Amino acid sequence: MLQFSSNVTALKPSATMAIATKAKELAAAGNDIVDLSAGEPDFPTPSFISEAGIQAIREGKTRYTPAAGIPQLRVAVAEDIGRLAARPIDVDSQGIVITSGAKQALFNAIFSIFGPGDKVLIPVPYWVTYPELVQLARAEPVFVEGDPNRSYKVSVDDLERAAAGGVQGLILNSPSNPTGAVYSREELEAIARWAAERKVWVISDEIYRRIYFKGTVAPGILDLPAELLERVILVDGASKAYAMTGWRLGFTYTSRELASKMTALQSQITSNVTTPTQWAALAAYQRVDEANAEIERMRAAFNHRKDMLVQLFRQQLPAVPFVNPDGAFYFWVGTQGLARNGEGSFELCARLLEETGLALIPGGAFGNDSYFRMSYAYSEDTLKEAVRRLASAV
Repeated sequence: MLQFSSNVTALKPSATMAIATKAKELAAAGNDIVDLSAGEPDFPTPSFISEAGIQAIREGKTRYTPAAGIPQLRVAVAEDIGRLAARPIDVDSQGIVITSGAKQALFNAIFSIFGPGDKVLIPVPYWVTYPELVQLARAEPVFVEGDPNRSYKVSVDDLERAAAGGVQGLILNSPSNPTGAVYSREELEAIARWAAERKVWVISDEIYRRIYFKGTVAPGILDLPAELLERVILVDGASKAYAMTGWRLGFTYTSRELASKMTALQSQITSNVTTPTQWAALAAYQRVDEANAEIERMRAAFNHRKDMLVQLFRQQLPAVPFVNPDGAFYFWVGTQGLARNGEGSFELCARLLEETGLALIPGGAFGNDSYFRMSYAYSEDTLKEAVRRLASAV
């Protein structure tokens, strides 16, 4: 029997990717599948961004770049952060590290600040990758149950109870994958102040920040007073807002000192993000008016779909609980009223796929077995059919 390193023996594959792959295989085999598993916009990358990437290839911009990214892109990202923040910030690009998607940004951050024995708070439900990356760093995830009456957001009191005995970090995600919940500025400030007093690192994953239904942009960690941000790492990227998931471009923003450590780490793992991708992203971050128009078009479509789903659930599935999301493009749906004979989320989703051809992500993968996640990054007709199939399964 082959023996593997303890680094990977407990590592689990991404449940979201596994189910999306299974659904595609079933559809390719001729099955009638409605796949709501994927976490990516169903819109094409805006043409001006794609053309910038194509032009970069034609101009021979295909060689290595600095590990942290081309200087022009780092400056453009820093300026974009400055525009979004509710207060002036230092937009020196030395705090920016361009990464191969937000997932690598998280990897870099977690590996650079946590190690064996460190405890990291992770609110539940969580994106499936957070605890896996913490464990890869030999740190310990400490799960904090969110309040169902607050769309599963955590409070300072929740964090304080979970932090008994000491913790070194907190991973916060707003707007949330999988619930779509959004922390208010006041909630963020209370959490950041608690973390600063305890000298706890905060990794703020804001990849869905521009997909927000109560304004142009969701509240973010950099909206807060500077004295609360010494141990804060912002994680964001182009994947969701600019429909660039496959291009793989994320970034971190933090202090110069920590950014240099993450750059050194990245230089030994992947080196630079694909060069044409960086030039495409430069167009996204520099051509602000064009980009904002595209973002608003997609945001409005997601908002309309969300409102439609809320209405359909209330009409056709009134006994099934769900979180009414304020951002992102996910519906967090309870198994109550759908599960049979004590089924958990994995068993329910397997049965729904087999009986109705509906592909969903079990909530157990996100830490809550009483729910499942359905993406509404799909056409309205597809979503209507999905709810019809759910209703038929009751």
